Amino acid sequence: MSIDTKRRKVLQAGTAIFTTGAVAALFVNKDESKKFDLVHHSESDLTTISISSLDLEQELAVRDNLEKVKNFNKIFSEDIFLTTEKKAIFQTTLKRILLVKKIIGYANFNLISFDDMLVYAHRYPEIGRFTKPEVALIDEIFFYDANKYGFHGDKVIKELTSKINKKETIKIAGSGHYLFQGDALKKFEQLKKDVGPDLILTSGVRSVVKQLQLFLSKLDSSKGNLSLASRSLAPPGHSYHGIGDFDVGKKGFGKFNFTSAFSNTKEYKKLIELKYVDLRYTKDNQIGVRYEPWHIKVV
Repeated sequence: MSIDTKRRKVLQAGTAIFTTGAVAALFVNKDESKKFDLVHHSESDLTTISISSLDLEQELAVRDNLEKVKNFNKIFSEDIFLTTEKKAIFQTTLKRILLVKKIIGYANFNLISFDDMLVYAHRYPEIGRFTKPEVALIDEIFFYDANKYGFHGDKVIKELTSKINKKETIKIAGSGHYLFQGDALKKFEQLKKDVGPDLILTSGVRSVVKQLQLFLSKLDSSKGNLSLASRSLAPPGHSYHGIGDFDVGKKGFGKFNFTSAFSNTKEYKKLIELKYVDLRYTKDNQIGVRYEPWHIKVV
């Protein structure tokens, strides 16, 4: 039996970690909700919408996605949250992951695998072993169907224990980040040539653990709202950074490289003039993620 299979059995024997606010029938299958122990709370008199046309239902779903992408920082009634009883486990889990990052360094953390993270935690007393509830929490977040809380992208990495082969990557000087050799590296080098020296790499290869840390940190700032977190960041396993994509920015632009402000820079304007450049998350994407003018599609 594989490690992931064993973890899934542990998860199935445990309790679900999610709860939801007021949810209309359009968005949640009640039978499936019970399976994941989702709790429904009525806010007011919800109007029952009878939809006889599949086309109309699809149109409403499209509009709903666009509304959420546009207002990615807004809380919606159907958003899914961590349950209260799991929030304490979540906090200790995130703290331990951040300690691993501090010990091994920012750049190395981009490539670390789940099993290697457990080894480091065991080896360094200042980190401490991940507890069974913490491992189960990580497992459930990774394997939970992200469609249920509003992320509709593909799961491109299927295993929690998936590893990045460092020999297939190259560290980009001055960035603290790696790129996959081949298409990703070629595209970045071409971009540097065509856009100019002020174009920089702001994020490259991300392992499952790296994406997990980013997602949990966003979940923390979102007060346990998984839907809100996923509108800003792909859940672990769903990020194309794990198989080729990368982010770019403008030198000296700092944190604004990860905001819509980047779309006002001359670097961005040059980017969109290049016929070989595609953005992963456009303004009208149906994946459920905010507009990311900095995210370059490779795969």
